[in-house]
Amino acid sequence: MSTAIASTVLEPVSLPDFVETEYVKDVTNRALGYVKAGFPVHLRGISGVGKTTLAIHIAARIGRPLILIHGDEEFTTSDLIGSDQGYHMRKVRDNFIHSVLKIEESMSKQWVDNRLTMACKFGFTLLYDEYTRSRPEANNVLLSVLQEKILDIPTTSHSNSNYMKVHPDFTALFTSNPEEYAGVHRSQDALRDRMITIDLESLDKKTETGIVQAKSGLSYEDAKKIVNIVSGLRDSDVFEFAPTVRGCLMIAKSVQVFNARVHKDDKVFCQICFDILSSETSRIGSKSNKERVMQVLLKLIDQYCNDINKGGSYV
Repeated sequence: MSTAIASTVLEPVSLPDFVETEYVKDVTNRALGYVKAGFPVHLRGISGVGKTTLAIHIAARIGRPLILIHGDEEFTTSDLIGSDQGYHMRKVRDNFIHSVLKIEESMSKQWVDNRLTMACKFGFTLLYDEYTRSRPEANNVLLSVLQEKILDIPTTSHSNSNYMKVHPDFTALFTSNPEEYAGVHRSQDALRDRMITIDLESLDKKTETGIVQAKSGLSYEDAKKIVNIVSGLRDSDVFEFAPTVRGCLMIAKSVQVFNARVHKDDKVFCQICFDILSSETSRIGSKSNKERVMQVLLKLIDQYCNDINKGGSYV
């Protein structure tokens, strides 16, 4: 494998603190089954639900090298498949007349593969993260790749052909946010019809607690308290965007840094919960909304973080 390819390819490995509950196992096994049947898999869900982490875990189970692409508004087709590149300029200083400077320029085109082309050529797993953040027209090249297993390349550099047959080991994984999110484009129906979409809901409390404990180092009881607070806020109607396990992790890690207690009488802990959850659940930041979030949070903290109800209980 060349240096250029090696610098682009990742070895897919599940994180050492990856938490695999029955819910995660179910989604993973479903995805692997669809991949085995020859279909690309699309994980769709709200921000913070763990789409990318789960996709990398699925890629690790597939066992092929991974190429990662992050969707971008500025993407064009060439950012996916490659382009013709090449320009050379040479400056020559006359050894006898120092005031003379000769400049020679030459243009030599050479096709340079980009990530989609490399994945198709070598049979790697492609993870196109947040693919709907790229403009739909940039993703049109994927239609023939996913259906006919042919990559259309606007050059004759690949064996003097404008088409390249996709390697049989090539696999495509996609993730996306719901279409109502800012910066997200509506995917083409033709592209969406070529993939199997698995909608990821909010994680169950057992999974969230295991993730928070594994990634923060807090005790299971403290992790459960934080999850109960965030889950209680999620069940209320005082947010613009539902809080996710990402909010739980931010609270848990901040508690460690500030050396706070997960208790209703710890003012630092209460402030951490308010700062993180009021910003995660609202993009407007209105005073009235913050006050509503504060009122709900105080009740939840009082309910789950006291000496009588240690760790709270899962509702």
